[in-house]
Amino acid sequence: MEAKVFDKTGKETGKKVQLSDDIFAITPNEHAVYLDVKQHRANLRQGTHKSKERADIKGSGKKIKRQKGTGTARAGSIKSPIFRGGGRVFGPTPRDYSFKVNKKVKRLARISALSQKLAKNELLIIEDFAFDNPKTKTFKKVIDSLKLNEKKTIFAFGESNKNVYLSSRNLEHYDVVNYSQLNTYRILDNNVLVLSLSALEKLESNLKVD
Repeated sequence: MEAKVFDKTGKETGKKVQLSDDIFAITPNEHAVYLDVKQHRANLRQGTHKSKERADIKGSGKKIKRQKGTGTARAGSIKSPIFRGGGRVFGPTPRDYSFKVNKKVKRLARISALSQKLAKNELLIIEDFAFDNPKTKTFKKVIDSLKLNEKKTIFAFGESNKNVYLSSRNLEHYDVVNYSQLNTYRILDNNVLVLSLSALEKLESNLKVD
């Protein structure tokens, strides 16, 4: 499958790249995508939630009233959950939410996301470019030229592109990353995926089946 290559001014360069059908033209596996996105979001959770249960409450251990003869229910501790200020029943405790997803499933999820982007015409291939100095105005011109206004977009490059990254930081809805930082969640969380030629080459090399 062929794709047109654009430059940073939004014009076609006349070049075309051959996209691997094994990566950009598969039938998406929704369950693999679900597992990979679920793992990514689970790994972001700190899991530091904590409430005080009965054993964590400070207070006297003395029996607060006699067992019988009061006309009310028995009560043995002021720390009981039924009293104001008592411990919580089965409250949340610190835990690790992370879980394992096999490499083959993660690869399938990644190429499923890329195939979805191409099928929806949300994938753009551009020539590599760089800025002499970090300047938001310069990056905004690239966005305008590529007609990406108000579209949540992620730019992926094959190498670290510091000046382009710094130029994008003040603009909402636009991210500049290294190709290795692309995961299933970030691909699908953006309206448009912009791949530089170097990023495309390394991404295909990284995802190809041995």
